[in-house]
Amino acid sequence: MVKVEVEYCGICNFSGQCHLLREFLLASSPDLDVSCRQGRRGSFEVAIDGQLVHSKLACLAFPQHASVLAQVQKAERGEAVEKVLEQPIKDCSLM
Repeated sequence: MVKVEVEYCGICNFSGQCHLLREFLLASSPDLDVSCRQGRRGSFEVAIDGQLVHSKLACLAFPQHASVLAQVQKAERGEAVEKVLEQPIKDCSLM
């Protein structure tokens, strides 16, 4: 069984994002073990079988759900997982 662990920032209210990703993954792969846990400020870190595949702390973006699913499917086949694609940042402005 593939294990997906998501660390999210509770202060930033990212729990909803985590639960959306969890529901998306379980809809395609019901046998997954997907956990969401509150962690560091600003975080949305995704690990598949212990390997970090996405870090919002590093890239400032959320992961693309389909890209996470593609890596989960690779893990299910016993293949090595890679970093996932990020969602484009659309609503951020610098002042």
